[in-house]
Amino acid sequence: MNSCELVPTVGSHKELITKLKNSEELNYILLNIDNFSNINHAYGYEMGSIALCQVIKYLNVCKPLNSEIYRYSTDKFVLIENRKLDHETLSKIAESMLSFFSQTEIILSEEVEFRVSLSIGISVDKGLINITQAELAVRESRKSQRNSFIIFDKNSEFVKGQDKDIYWILKIKEAVEHENIIAYFQPIVNNSTGKIEKFECLARVRDADEIISPYMFMNAAKVTGNLSFLTRSLISQSFKKFSKTDYDFSLNITDADLSLEYLEFVLIKNAKKYNIDPSRVVLEMLEDITSLDSGTTLIQLKSLREKGFKIAIDDFGAENSNMSRLLEIHPDYLKIDGAFIKNIATDVKSQIIVEAIVLMCKKSGIKVIAEYVHNKEVQKIVKSLGIDYSQGYYFGKPEAELTEHTVSV
Repeated sequence: MNSCELVPTVGSHKELITKLKNSEELNYILLNIDNFSNINHAYGYEMGSIALCQVIKYLNVCKPLNSEIYRYSTDKFVLIENRKLDHETLSKIAESMLSFFSQTEIILSEEVEFRVSLSIGISVDKGLINITQAELAVRESRKSQRNSFIIFDKNSEFVKGQDKDIYWILKIKEAVEHENIIAYFQPIVNNSTGKIEKFECLARVRDADEIISPYMFMNAAKVTGNLSFLTRSLISQSFKKFSKTDYDFSLNITDADLSLEYLEFVLIKNAKKYNIDPSRVVLEMLEDITSLDSGTTLIQLKSLREKGFKIAIDDFGAENSNMSRLLEIHPDYLKIDGAFIKNIATDVKSQIIVEAIVLMCKKSGIKVIAEYVHNKEVQKIVKSLGIDYSQGYYFGKPEAELTEHTVSV
């Protein structure tokens, strides 16, 4: 019998968002497993999935009787309590759950067992703002120690320092409601032909006469559950734009897009609507994206590739990159983390790392893209290393229209 077959079901991310949108004031208890990635790295992703099944089972054992459990992401769960509870009662609930897990073994095999710790953030409010407030509470809790909890307090010094996040949370909600998400496009050059072959599609927010970069709003979109709205909007705008060209184009996909399991339907729908062959579409994803631990995510990626869509790994070489995992996914393209490319002309270590990545990709049949190519000197080195494609301000910055700057490669 599969170890997860007898585990009680939990609500999905999508069901959680729907509940919050339709709710009055409630108690939102965010349970974040501390250092869950270490479990995957130490014991493997299959064992990590078994550990999560046991966590779900134990959450159902120790939660208050009438509360509801939802899966927010791979290592985050949400407990919803609809009763009117004071802070003392909420504190006792959190303390009880922390105590339960500190004394309960997660058993992966006869040889492997351990205990997990949780960081808990609690918000008591209406609607989607609970997501943000509980995330802030977890972050505040972790500043002092793991395996602890905090109830969100708008007057705490930590929260006062996070006012910028709250501002952008409100802005992103307005942008979604008023359809002010717009697509920008940055060219990608084939280093063999010297021609622009594809474009990356990037999200921007229009705020009055100002165009806002994703650096300012992406975290706000994530914590409010609006990432999928950005992706859907980009898909629609990009397919329409490229229906009039022969260029390939790439779209960034997130953990939220994969966990909601809507991508294939939306992509196929737009491909048919705008008569675009799926082979022209590249789906860019971060290599450490948390939902890769989920079997359903790998099934989705396999199905998309069978339909003709291509897969790219973005920001490879960053902190959580894993070469064995890369070979398991076997993407069509790999984009080297821009931190190595932008300094490659002056940093010997960056050049050594890039050379190693390029060699591995060539042996594996994976095309390589260099980002942050910002001048002629960097491009010369990139080309000498045998990198297939270049992207960066040397060839063109992201624009609302498809632009082609003539630059020697």
